[in-house]
Amino acid sequence: MRVIVTGGAGFIGSALVRHLVLEKGYEVLTVDALTYAGCEASLRAVDGKANHCFLKANICDRAAMDEAIAAFRPDRIMHLAAESHVDRSITGAADFIQTNVVGTFTLLEAARCYWNGLEAGAKDSFRFLHVSTDEVYGSLGDTGLFEEVTPYDPSSPYSASKAASDHLAKAWHRTYGLPVVVSNCSNNYGPYHFPEKLIPLTILNALGGHALPVYGKGENVRDWLYVDDHARALDLIIERGRPGETYNVGGRNERRNIDVVRRICAVLDKLVPTEAPRETLIDYVTDRPGHDARYAIDATKLESELGWRAQETFESGIEKTVHWYLENEWWWRPLRERYDGQRLGLASATSAGIAA
Repeated sequence: MRVIVTGGAGFIGSALVRHLVLEKGYEVLTVDALTYAGCEASLRAVDGKANHCFLKANICDRAAMDEAIAAFRPDRIMHLAAESHVDRSITGAADFIQTNVVGTFTLLEAARCYWNGLEAGAKDSFRFLHVSTDEVYGSLGDTGLFEEVTPYDPSSPYSASKAASDHLAKAWHRTYGLPVVVSNCSNNYGPYHFPEKLIPLTILNALGGHALPVYGKGENVRDWLYVDDHARALDLIIERGRPGETYNVGGRNERRNIDVVRRICAVLDKLVPTEAPRETLIDYVTDRPGHDARYAIDATKLESELGWRAQETFESGIEKTVHWYLENEWWWRPLRERYDGQRLGLASATSAGIAA
């Protein structure tokens, strides 16, 4: 099996690459532009493996995509390349439109051109997986879950750009017959997570004795999915999912942001005790614009049709994640020096903040 993974040096992408290369033994070409959240060090586990190669390229570059696809001749393309931080999209929406919308269009066209030239058997078995987010659905109230048929209602430039790319992917299936499958996932966490996101930022700030910023009252709710569970789901979706369909991936682990932060503090207090409980470092800061109240995924379709189950509970996943950051300073220290936890998304803000 030959697979191209775009965005493979990112958080979810690198987890997928490690899964495909090390556990499945597939031949994988990782394509990544190595923008701010792309980190080639996240691929150290597959460095030098005969069944993995890396290409630094931008998905908006049609010539580069055509050349890469023609040379590698993939059986599957798994598209994860995207600008993905809500806060960054608030003050820099143009990059999100360019990568997430124009880049997805460019890649779909390159894939369509390649697919049209395949012989019958290879053409029938080829698949294109477009990986997206639950944020395209907007915000939930206190009850209910996002389903695959939930109407789109994006709130931020990031989620709007991902919604647009989802529609493009579906349209390329309906109009041209390109065998596209779409997935929408809940909030991921785990190893190799860029330090500006809620969980790694909280871990590293707490280790350093710094303030633990929480937006508003910390009551925003997210469904948390361990990244390796997500990687397994993506592999299963492209293997057995039906073209033209959407599959929601969620961990069934709803938590308020403040409870996530408190849990991290408790785990760190147990593993690396300090004189004062780390929960005393929590600092409530002004909420960000358009902050969705609650996301929660109904993964019934994925579970019933394809037989997927999350292997990690939130408690077991957080334990693993904290242990990983304690043991892998080599990975996060250079990123931490580049990004020190300042608030993103509000140009006039002076206090630190998080994204979730």
